[in-house]
Amino acid sequence: MPGTKFVIVVKEEEMEKKNYTIKDWPDEERPRERLVKHGVDYLTDAELLGIILVKGYQGKTSVDIAKELLIENGKSLRKLDSLSYTEMSSVKGIGLAKFAQIKAALEIGKRLLREASSSKKKIHNAVDLVDYYGPNMRDLKKEIFKIVLLDVKNKIIGDIDVSVGSLTESIVHPREVLKEIIKESAASVIFLHNHPSGESNPSKNDIDITERLTEACDLIGVKVLDHIILGDDNYTSFAQEGLLKKVGADLVSALKGVSNA
Repeated sequence: MPGTKFVIVVKEEEMEKKNYTIKDWPDEERPRERLVKHGVDYLTDAELLGIILVKGYQGKTSVDIAKELLIENGKSLRKLDSLSYTEMSSVKGIGLAKFAQIKAALEIGKRLLREASSSKKKIHNAVDLVDYYGPNMRDLKKEIFKIVLLDVKNKIIGDIDVSVGSLTESIVHPREVLKEIIKESAASVIFLHNHPSGESNPSKNDIDITERLTEACDLIGVKVLDHIILGDDNYTSFAQEGLLKKVGADLVSALKGVSNA
């Protein structure tokens, strides 16, 4: 009709946006298929981590989440290993289950290193001990003081956590140290602790405690071969640095005996 305005309302169909997943990728680009075909060395850290995460969320694959997680942490798997749940879950897509999956995978890697080095439990030098304990200790956020117990051939027979937290004379008491050494019938010991700061330089407190513990061990005829401080990709050996009063000669003598055995 003249003068009548018609308003035509066109209703657009709402298209559901497809949530693409790794299953939509070509076979030759899927991480799992590439791993099987070419081997693990062929995959990037993000792709390996994506396999562990299994699934992503709408608009993001597990590999996308893995990339973001790595970028947020300097592309460092070691940094991931030190993250708490609160820190890791700040990346969208990481909940309790995925946090647990990542932590479990990283722990398996560390245990594999320990298992591989178990045949080297005979300690010939400070590096042997660092290689054995370093993967589990150097990235800890708390300071842990261990006594590594050795037999007459310098084989590790066990280790004991003496303190967890700040290393002070009140926490590391000679009486407690001697009790554990006597109980395990150790022939010699090496003290070992980490510095969460990443610096392995000994503090005055570290040196004072080492002297007190060494004197106490002398009283029961147990040699203190070394005190090793683990930092971030570095370590300090008291024996190598001449920081043990009488231990330097003991270490050299003991190690000569082992190499001749």
